Amino acid sequence: MTSSSRILVRTLSPKLTSTTTARSSSTWGDFIQGELESIRRAGTWKTERVITSSQSALVSVDNRDQKVLNFCANNYLGLSDHPEVVQASVDTLLRRGSGLSSVRFICGTQDIHKQLERTIAQFHHREDAIIYASCFDANAGIFETLLGPEDAVLSDELNHASIIDGIRLCKARKFRFQHRNMADLEEKLTEASSQRIKLIVTDGVFSMDGNIAPLDKICDLADKHDAIVLIDECHATGFLGETGRGTEQFLGMRNRVQIVNSTLGKALGGAAGGYTCGPKFLIDLLRQRSRPYLFSNTLPPAVVGSALKSFELIDRSPGIIADLQRNTKMFREKMKDAGFTILGDEHPICPVFVGDAKLANDIASELLSRDIYVIGFSYPVVPTGKARIRVQISGGHSVKDIEFALEAFKDAGKKFKVI
Repeated sequence: MTSSSRILVRTLSPKLTSTTTARSSSTWGDFIQGELESIRRAGTWKTERVITSSQSALVSVDNRDQKVLNFCANNYLGLSDHPEVVQASVDTLLRRGSGLSSVRFICGTQDIHKQLERTIAQFHHREDAIIYASCFDANAGIFETLLGPEDAVLSDELNHASIIDGIRLCKARKFRFQHRNMADLEEKLTEASSQRIKLIVTDGVFSMDGNIAPLDKICDLADKHDAIVLIDECHATGFLGETGRGTEQFLGMRNRVQIVNSTLGKALGGAAGGYTCGPKFLIDLLRQRSRPYLFSNTLPPAVVGSALKSFELIDRSPGIIADLQRNTKMFREKMKDAGFTILGDEHPICPVFVGDAKLANDIASELLSRDIYVIGFSYPVVPTGKARIRVQISGGHSVKDIEFALEAFKDAGKKFKVI
C-alpha cells in the first residue's frame, strides 16, 4: 500500500482502523496473559529474589532481617567478593576507566585485554585466546565463523542453550547425539563422514545434572573419524581437576581438545566475560569474522582486572580448590546417606532430584524460611517431570555451613515426604 493510500484509508475509515488496531492489541496481549497464567498454574513461575549484599556464601535477601546461606550461586571458589579480587577491580577501574565505548578493532583494546588473553591461553596450555562479553557470545560467535554447508557439527543433546543457539546460526549439517552415548555419537560421525570439518561439541560439565562428559572417549572417536572437539568449560574452569584446569585435567588428559570455550563469570570472579582459546589460526579467524566480537563493546576494564586477579589466586592459593572439593564430598555423601537422590558425578553441582515442579518450588521456599537460599529448577530449564533443586557448593562455605544446610534439607525432606 502506498503512503497516499494509507492516508485515504485513515481519512475515510478512522473508526475502522482504530478498532482494528485495538482488537489486534487486545488479541496479542490476551494471548501473552494466557501464557503467563499457564506458567503460574504449572508451578513453574520463576521469581527473582533480590539480594541486597555482595555475592557470597552468606547473603542478604530483600525483605528478610537475617542473612541466608547461599547454595545456588556459580561462585565456586568464593572469589566473587574476595578482598583481593574486589580491590583489583577497583584499582583497574581507577586506572583504565569505566569502559572503552568501542569494539575491539576500533579503539576498544587496552593493554590489559591483551594481558588477559595471554593469561587465559597460558592457563589452558593453548596457543591463543580471544575474550567476549560472555561465554554465550563466545558460543554464538564460533559456529557460524568456522562452519559452512560442507561441514558438520555434532552436539550432545543436553548441551547448554548458548551452544544450541550458536549452532542454529551456522549452515553446517547438524547432528544431535544422545547424552554421553558414544555408540550414538559414532553412528552420527559415520553418517557425517563425507563432510569437510566434523566438529564435536560438548559441555565439559552439564549444568543441570552435574555430570561430566566422557571426554577421553569423545576424543578417541574424534581421532578415529578425523573430527575436532570443542568443549564448553563454564562449569569446570578454575576448580575442576587438581589445579583447576578443567575436565581434561580431571580425567587425566592434556591438550587433546582443539577448542575450549569458557567463562569469567563463574569461578573466575563471577563478574562477566567469556572466551575461546585454541590454535592461533582459529583465534585469528575469530578476530576477523566473529560477529559478537566485532559488533559488541569490549569487556569493561574493572572486569578484566578482577579476572586477572582470580587467575593469580587460583595458582597462588591451591587451598581454595581443596576446600571446594572437601565441601562437595561431604555434602554429596551426607545427602545420599539421608535418603536423597543426588544426581551427577564428583562435582559441586549437586542436583537434589524431586520430580514434581511445584514440590521443588515448595521445598525451596521451605528452605529459605530455614535460611538456606536454593532454587527449584523446572521446565523449560529441565524436562517436564524432572524438577530438581540444584544445590551448588562453594569453597567459600565453611564446614559448619554445610552441616547447617544438611540439617535443613533433612527437616524439609521429611516435611514434604521426600525422604
